[in-house]
Amino acid sequence: MDKIISEVNRWENTNIQVFWGEIAPCDHLVQIYENDKIFLDTLEGFAGTGLLLGDSVVVIATASHINSLNTRLLAQGFDLTALAAADRYMTMEATDTLSRFMVNNWPDEDLFNRCISSVLDRAGKDGRKVRAFGEMVAVLWAQGLNGATVQLENLWHKLHRNRFTLYCAYPRSGFTQAAEESIACLCNLHSKVIDGQARPATEIYYRSVK
Repeated sequence: MDKIISEVNRWENTNIQVFWGEIAPCDHLVQIYENDKIFLDTLEGFAGTGLLLGDSVVVIATASHINSLNTRLLAQGFDLTALAAADRYMTMEATDTLSRFMVNNWPDEDLFNRCISSVLDRAGKDGRKVRAFGEMVAVLWAQGLNGATVQLENLWHKLHRNRFTLYCAYPRSGFTQAAEESIACLCNLHSKVIDGQARPATEIYYRSVK
């Protein structure tokens, strides 16, 4: 798996502020990360830069990751209460959100669209750009629901359609040592892959998929 990630794929790198400042609504990003610090550094850059630029940020994640992100954003000086009141910073717990549209361990497309679209519409009011992070796919993958994970990625992609920037992430620990095919399948559902290994704090390493 490490060979697939670090040798076959050729990584590009750029300044972290430039990367997060220039991502576009057409971008659907994924990261398979080594540990929570690497992931939270990435999520903080994704969300914090968006808020600085006037974008709205939607975060669907585990409670612990939401709490950690909130702590980091507060330390940057963001007024999260005011941002939430203006629908510019919206958080949703991943497992609770999944319960709203999963039917027999499979994501129902109509329920998913109604659940997520209403949130994105609020975030995008007044013509604001929207950035969304989704950890629900990682929750399903951890439960062994691999087919449902791919289907949920597809539903996100269909809903995405260049309307908002979308970022997904999976912990490397959720993959076996012989999971190259699964990793390649997931990466190919996205437009860019962000490296999930330890890198200089000022840089982002990534590769374009399509």
